[in-house]
Amino acid sequence: MTGASGRDVLVTGMGFCLPGENEPVTTADDMWRVASTGRCCLTRNDEGVYYGTVGLTAGMFEQLVPDVPGVFAEHFTDAHRLGLVAMVAACEDAGLDFRTDDLTEAGILAARGGVDANIGSYLAMLRSDSETIDLAAAAGIFVETALSLTPSDVALAQSALVRSTGPCFTVSCGCSSSSVQINNARRMIAAGEVEIAVVTGVDTLSFDLLQRLFGLVEVVQQLDAADRPMPLPDEVLSFKRLMRPYDRRAHCVNYGEGAATVILESREHAERRSARPHGRVLAQAVVRDGLAHPLASDDSGAGLVSAVRKCLGQQWDLKQVPYIHGGSDGGMATLESNAIRTLYGPAAADLLMTSQEGCFGHNGAPTGSLGVALTLLMMQHGEVCPTANCEEPLEDLPFDPVPGVTTRKLDFDHALTFTYQLGGLQSSILLGRAD
Repeated sequence: MTGASGRDVLVTGMGFCLPGENEPVTTADDMWRVASTGRCCLTRNDEGVYYGTVGLTAGMFEQLVPDVPGVFAEHFTDAHRLGLVAMVAACEDAGLDFRTDDLTEAGILAARGGVDANIGSYLAMLRSDSETIDLAAAAGIFVETALSLTPSDVALAQSALVRSTGPCFTVSCGCSSSSVQINNARRMIAAGEVEIAVVTGVDTLSFDLLQRLFGLVEVVQQLDAADRPMPLPDEVLSFKRLMRPYDRRAHCVNYGEGAATVILESREHAERRSARPHGRVLAQAVVRDGLAHPLASDDSGAGLVSAVRKCLGQQWDLKQVPYIHGGSDGGMATLESNAIRTLYGPAAADLLMTSQEGCFGHNGAPTGSLGVALTLLMMQHGEVCPTANCEEPLEDLPFDPVPGVTTRKLDFDHALTFTYQLGGLQSSILLGRAD
C-alpha cells in the first residue's frame, strides 16, 4: 500500500480557513479548541437559517497572505482567498517558508465540489455589454473571469504564490474531492514522483442557491407520489434547525463555506528537514454503491463496507481500528450504522465514531482534508472529540457517538475517516501514527 518504493507518507502540516466563534479558524490549536469542546460555530440569520460563514475580511486576508499582488487580490473569489489562507497556515504549521524555494517542486492539488463558487464571475461576464461598459469595470470583469475560468483556479493561485514547478491539478467529485486528492498525493509520494504535496479542499456553498434548490424540492414533494419525476425523501432536510449527527433529531443539514489544507511528505524528506509529523496516510479507497439512480445512496451500507475492505486490504485488520471519524451531516446515520454492523458485528459496541460537522457546517470538498487533520489531532492528544450538537443519541446506533461537549480518552494507533458524495460515492481513508 506504500508503493513500489515502500516510502511512508506523513502528514506534516495542517491549516484551515473555517467558521469560528469570533474570527476564522486557521490553526491546529484553533481547530482543537472548537472540536474538543463540541462548539458550534454556525450563525443564525434573520430568516432563522443556520449557516457556517467564515467572515474573512479583506484586511484579514491581507494580513494572513501579504504577498499577493493587488491586481489579483482585488479580484480573487472567496474560494481563492479561503484556499490561500488555509495553505499559508499549513505551511507555517509544517515549518515551510512559502516565500522561498521550500515548495518549488511540490505538487499543488486542489479539491472542489458542491455548487460552482465561480458562478457570480461567469454571470457578470455574460451580462456585460462591451459597447456600454466603462474601462475600469471591463478590466475588473476580465481579470475576475480569467482567474475563475476553470475549477483549477485555486490550485493555480496557490502554485503561483509558492512558484511551484510540480504537478498542479484539481479534482471535483463533490464532498469526497479532497479525500481523493489526498490519495493522489500519497500515491505520487510513495512512487517517488514528488517528495511533498499540498492538498487543499475548498468550497463556498452558496446559501442563496442552496435555499432555492431545496425550495424546488419542497414544491415537488407536494405532488402526489405517482406524479413525482424521481423518488425523494419523506421530509426535506431543514436549514432552520441545528444539524445533529447521530442524534434522534438529526434530520437537518446546515451548510457552510471553508477550506482545509494538509501537507504530505515522504518520511525521508520530512526527516531531512527535522519536520514534526502529525501521522501517516496509509491507504484510501473510493467506490460507488452501484445504484441505477444517479442521486440516491444505498442505505444498506454495502458500498461503504466495500470501501473499508478495499482500504484495509490484506495488510490491516479492523481490530486495529477503535475509532472512526464519520461523515454524517445529520442524514447519514442509517447508512453508517448498517455498514458498521456488517463490519464490526457485536464488537461495534466498543467502537467510538464521531462527526464534527456540527462545528462548522457541511462545507463540501474540505471534508476529506478536515477529517484527516482532525483525526490525527485526536490521535496525538489521545482523546476523541465529541459529536457536536449530539445530545440525545439514536437508540439503535451500533457505535458510541461520544455525545455531549467533552472528549473521551482513547489511546489509538489507527483510525478510519469517511466522506460521501451525493449519488452513492463513498470514501474511506486509513490513518496511523507517524511512528
